[in-house]
Amino acid sequence: MNVLEDPDGLAELKRLGARSVPVLSRGDKFTFGQSTKQIVDFLGLNEKSGPELSTDELAARVDKYMGAALELIPMMPYDRLGTFVPGRPRSYRTLGFHMFRVVAAFLDANEGTTLVQAAFREEPAADADTAALVAYGESVRRRFNEWWAAGDTAPAKVLPTYYGPQSLHELMERTTWHCGQHVRQYMMLLEKEGVSHPTPLKPPDFTKLPFPKNVWDG
Repeated sequence: MNVLEDPDGLAELKRLGARSVPVLSRGDKFTFGQSTKQIVDFLGLNEKSGPELSTDELAARVDKYMGAALELIPMMPYDRLGTFVPGRPRSYRTLGFHMFRVVAAFLDANEGTTLVQAAFREEPAADADTAALVAYGESVRRRFNEWWAAGDTAPAKVLPTYYGPQSLHELMERTTWHCGQHVRQYMMLLEKEGVSHPTPLKPPDFTKLPFPKNVWDG
């Protein structure tokens, strides 16, 4: 159910005691739908779970996504930045910021700050222009690459999140596909606005990550 559109769904979340989505429930029990391993364990499935890509491969992939985002943002006409994306009250401006905010939140968790959903709801300044979005993106990409080069990247390192402790490897995978999913969306928004990209990312750039089938919900 989509609780953004279904009041009964929101009431059910409150009954369960869940305060964020996505959530998978069965009876009076639930688990957050952020970790594939937690979902598999919750359902009692005999399925392989966990990242397919190594942390080295994930680092290269998320850097590629951020690089693509830095190419995409300047291509969006400035007068369209206030337009909302399909199906939710999020502007193109906010999505451009969010592509990098998810990576910054991951880096914060590596420094000991518990990852909370509010981190993903942060927005840029209401009048942030293309240059400001690019500058923010460049700063996050630089911070990520400096962190990676520093070497505190043990895959088993435990990071604090609102849905329980996660290994660096697991949270890094989630961060990678989260960033990549929004890059997919921004590519589609440019197409919707009639802007063609000379070097768009291709299907092989999205393999071995648990992307949703759809670019947009529903």
